[in-house]
Amino acid sequence: MKHLLALAAALAASQPAWAQDSDLGTAIAADYDQKLEALFIDFHKNPELSYKETRTAAIMAKELRLTGATVTENVGGTGVVAVMKNGEGPTLLLRADMDGLPLVEDSGLDYMSTVTQVSIDGQEKPVMHACGHDVHITSLIGTARQLADRKDQWSGTIVFIVQPAEERIGGAKMMMDDGLYTRFPKPDFAMAFHVGSGMATGKIGLNEGISYSSVDTVDIIVHGVGAHGASPHRGKDPIVMGSEIVMALQTIVTRDIAPLKPAIITVGSFHSGFKHNIISDKAVLQLTVRSDDADTRQKLLDGIKRVSVNIGRMNGLPEDKLPEVKVSHENTPAVYNDAALTQRVRGIFATQFGSDIFDDSPREGMGGEDFAYFVAPNSDVPGVYFNVGGTAQADFDREKAGGAPVPSHHSPFFKVEPRESVTLGTEAMVAATLDLLAPKGE
Repeated sequence: MKHLLALAAALAASQPAWAQDSDLGTAIAADYDQKLEALFIDFHKNPELSYKETRTAAIMAKELRLTGATVTENVGGTGVVAVMKNGEGPTLLLRADMDGLPLVEDSGLDYMSTVTQVSIDGQEKPVMHACGHDVHITSLIGTARQLADRKDQWSGTIVFIVQPAEERIGGAKMMMDDGLYTRFPKPDFAMAFHVGSGMATGKIGLNEGISYSSVDTVDIIVHGVGAHGASPHRGKDPIVMGSEIVMALQTIVTRDIAPLKPAIITVGSFHSGFKHNIISDKAVLQLTVRSDDADTRQKLLDGIKRVSVNIGRMNGLPEDKLPEVKVSHENTPAVYNDAALTQRVRGIFATQFGSDIFDDSPREGMGGEDFAYFVAPNSDVPGVYFNVGGTAQADFDREKAGGAPVPSHHSPFFKVEPRESVTLGTEAMVAATLDLLAPKGE
């Protein structure tokens, strides 16, 4: 018996401090009841549009200062950076995005958003947290509070990032361009999570390799020659040319890209003209373009220009009136989870929660995430991005039985279970941090 007790003691001593901290989940749940729930409701009721997140940023800065972190505001616009130093050791970046979406909320929640805001394009729009960023920022505060209380269990530096404009995939790059990795400690690794309405509460999704696709925002301006609708031969119809472009774009995916390479070209908007019997002199197409690797991404963009310009030529447009293809600055590379870091973090989560915590279902779409800029290959910063379930299993069961469908992200009906989402996301972030920044010798 003495030998068994000695062995158990030795094994316990070899575990990181956080693994012995059996009350972590209890402490986070108590903090949710006492502090975080009220913050979440406030964030949800008062969302702000991309690049306009001044109120949210001020609250985040205030709360992070209360943890003892050194806080800098207005980084890359409305971004907030909080640095928490605790002796020698590695540097870990923890990121949460904070912007909402221009939607009228119809979730039925008691704390629905009813606010409007003037966007950066000067138009007043409704605003809703329809993608769960309120969960992310609430969890970041909870994570900072727990780590501030557990400084005897970790050593190093944590850089908390409150990022603007993820929904317009511009905020991360703006923060990087504003000297994120030169003005502040450069991380040895980076981590973030996203709540998912398509995943059951109590589950985590984490796999190495591709996590989110690249995104390119493209505008095609089709120039025409205006004419009377009864005399089309006297003009050049941009709607006809635009329609040909829409259909021909799909041949890029089906004929230029290898069949096993994921690729999407979606035309989300097509606008031209103002009256039934007038042939317009311009049509504007708005596209989103997705891929999982740099080579495919470039082939798609090159193909869009080739198809658009040559359809103009095919229709007899002069060279100075050929369609224009404009790639917006609202773009991001793909997010790849570093293999070694992913394996380590999966091991941490398995120890903390049990191996049945994981939902390893394959991706169902090609969503994008500008977290990619923080962990780009040229940054030498390995990263991990995981997902936390946000919808009760009972809701999926009702949907399967013919009940109401579970609302998707970016839907006016979007909602998640905040308590389960915030507490699991926080516990996962804290557990991973305590392991990654465990003092030497542990």
